[in-house]
Amino acid sequence: MSDNPLQVTDWTPSDELRPVGNTVLVVVDIQGGGLENPYPGNNPALTYMPGREVRNPKAVELVTAFRARQVPVIFIQEVHKPSLIDIGRELDGSEGPHCIEGEQRTELHPGLEPRPEEYLIRKRRYSAFFGTELDLLLRGYKAETVILIGGMTDVCIHYTAVDAHQLDYHFRTVSDLVVGSGQELHDAALRAMKYLQRDSLVSSTAVYDWLETVSIKETA
Repeated sequence: MSDNPLQVTDWTPSDELRPVGNTVLVVVDIQGGGLENPYPGNNPALTYMPGREVRNPKAVELVTAFRARQVPVIFIQEVHKPSLIDIGRELDGSEGPHCIEGEQRTELHPGLEPRPEEYLIRKRRYSAFFGTELDLLLRGYKAETVILIGGMTDVCIHYTAVDAHQLDYHFRTVSDLVVGSGQELHDAALRAMKYLQRDSLVSSTAVYDWLETVSIKETA
């Protein structure tokens, strides 16, 4: 154990999900359009740590479970015009042009298409809150807790979690259903989230166990 109380040394995800108030699942940027390798070769636009191909079908299963329990799901999709007029400073770092409108690899992963009553938010920046209606929708759902899955852990998940924190939401990142740009950066982002909220990291097992306790609302 570290002598520095500010250093997060134990960031093992909890096997118990303890949400506060109403809860919404936010599915962040699970895209690729079903392509096995959306960015082949040495394209520097997007790189992922191993596990993305395993995470995607598991994300579909979790969304199905949330729908079965009538817990709201909001889908996030990063999209940019081919002109890149809306991409801002995202080209100043490691990423090249990415998430271009009209390309198959920009589309959501098959099985994650929103239903008519669900919301799809198209964003132009890494955070799902920045310049979008996400906060408005969460307030409409009277949500206090957001559950995050998707990618990348060290980019869009991290920045969305930070904004959720600053907007006074409780956030819970499902650590085995997020994938980073690399293992080291993935781990560092999880530690950073745990630093912000002590209960922020949970396992998918914890989420499924919690869903079993959710009462299904009766419809007239």
